[in-house]
Amino acid sequence: MQRPYVFLYIFAPDFHSGFPMNNIRNFCIIAHIDHGKSTLADRLLEKTKTITEREYQDQVLDDMDLERERGITIKSHAIQMEYIHEGKKYFLNLIDTPGHVDFSYEVSRSIAACEGALLVIDATQGIQAQTIANLYKALDHDLIIIPILNKMDMANAMPEEVKDQIVDLVECKREDIIETSARTGMGIDAILSAIVNYIPPPKGDPDAPLQALIFDSIFNSFRGIIAYFRIFNGTIRKGDRVKFVSTDHEYNAEEIGVLKLRQEPRDILGAGDVGYIISGVKNSVEVKVGDTITNVKDPCDRAIEGFADVKPMVFAGMYPVDADEYEDLRSSIEKLQLNDASLSFIPESSAALGFGFRCGFLGLLHMEIIQERLDREFDMDVITTVPNVSFKVFTTKGEEIDVHNPSGLPPITHIDRIEEPYIIAQVITLSEYVGPIMKLCIDRRGVLKNQIYLTRDRVELTFEMPLSEIIFDFYDKLKSISKGYASFDYYYTAYQNADLVRLDILLNGEMVDALSTLIYRGHAYEFGRKMCVKLKELIPRQQFDIAIQAAIGAKIIARETVKAVRKDVTAKCYGGDITRKRKLLEKQKKGKKRMRQIGNVEVPQQAFLAVLKLD
Repeated sequence: MQRPYVFLYIFAPDFHSGFPMNNIRNFCIIAHIDHGKSTLADRLLEKTKTITEREYQDQVLDDMDLERERGITIKSHAIQMEYIHEGKKYFLNLIDTPGHVDFSYEVSRSIAACEGALLVIDATQGIQAQTIANLYKALDHDLIIIPILNKMDMANAMPEEVKDQIVDLVECKREDIIETSARTGMGIDAILSAIVNYIPPPKGDPDAPLQALIFDSIFNSFRGIIAYFRIFNGTIRKGDRVKFVSTDHEYNAEEIGVLKLRQEPRDILGAGDVGYIISGVKNSVEVKVGDTITNVKDPCDRAIEGFADVKPMVFAGMYPVDADEYEDLRSSIEKLQLNDASLSFIPESSAALGFGFRCGFLGLLHMEIIQERLDREFDMDVITTVPNVSFKVFTTKGEEIDVHNPSGLPPITHIDRIEEPYIIAQVITLSEYVGPIMKLCIDRRGVLKNQIYLTRDRVELTFEMPLSEIIFDFYDKLKSISKGYASFDYYYTAYQNADLVRLDILLNGEMVDALSTLIYRGHAYEFGRKMCVKLKELIPRQQFDIAIQAAIGAKIIARETVKAVRKDVTAKCYGGDITRKRKLLEKQKKGKKRMRQIGNVEVPQQAFLAVLKLD
């Protein structure tokens, strides 16, 4: 069976490994959300005939329904294109990246596997905060930047003004900026020529020991875990015995290949190639994104460095609606983690919700997307608790405790101080919205650090503020205040002292731990009152009164009552002695009291989600 395969390999020039590394280009696309990145990728795939007319659909690399519905890229995707330039065939590996601030980890993974980046900027909006953040990541990895001005066909495009911004940011020449319209296809040839001419071919030694970086992985229920990798040194052949360095597990390379629109098997891949490996791995813990693959016979001496480690910023509990689905939820989250390495989780239990997991996310949108994917891809119905950040608690005994969950807070008498994470937030906006945005940030305990006018009417504001103040609805409010023009990015700085209290919600004197939250003392009273009012609307009426209380320690700060569903027991008394009516009412009162002692209050799922939507 081997002979025809070898025969094909020698004579078929389409086999990738038959070409030198000089003909390979690995690049990614950096852009703010909604700047036309996915549409540009579509045009590149069309121009290089990687997809046929029959296979074409808008945003072809956004293969999740969720990505299409929201118009955002959630997952980074990799695809190989073949392009003829001046009579030579080049292999262009595009590793697509998301644009939203919550998926910046995906961007760091793509950048680690590339030599160059297309910096796509919207000619109608100019440079946005997220573009700057991702550009700095690319420059840290010494990537070659090709600046592209997109949406030039729009009537409200401002090419000269935006070019000034790009020249200031990238320090390039004006003539180096490629004017394009991804919608109409204008300038696509210039982009492909620039990729070949300016982005350097990958460096590496095909004869050195194998050293490949895993930048993504997916789960296939028939074939196990499929890992996507970029080879930095060495060569991998089908059937090789390989080892994953950080887990120290060994596998057979049952299938290797390149990533076209579908996976295409190959017999051999060399330095500079981007491809996939199927080795029959069934346990998701054994494949770590950022890990190094090497050969068992001739291993490399060290793992690949420079891969950003993920730090979850927002924590929330996820519990199955049905307690019997706990193990199903675990396996679903593990499979999702394969595809999204920025998700972290540990088991936890709650008196109100039973057994579940405390999950770490990069932001609120990330949390929402994970919840949606659990529902769509794994048919898992989950209850999510109030999200919060990680706090450092210093006890009177001098211990330091990381608290991800309000229920893990020690008794107040044992706490010396609490520290919370702070961020540096950068907001780029039009000058007419500076006042309302400053008020929003200062109301959220922000401190203005810097204010720079990028152009005559565009301002960059820099604030230092607590992370806990932006995880709820800060981004939504910022967008509505600025009519959608402001862009926002942040990075973590350090922990600082905070005046925080634990706010508990009690139903008929019973604490609902899933609704507890750690909150700044100055905001606790207002938040507690809003929570009680919202829960009163959502909790269905019972046969007895339900007292909803917000408490800080033993002190009740707000209360609402869900009135009982009453039956008119005196309806059958027409006239007659008042004592007869009183006797019936007293009998009913005793029954209600007995019912309240043994009755349970069911909190609907909307109540847990409503907390996120409080104004």
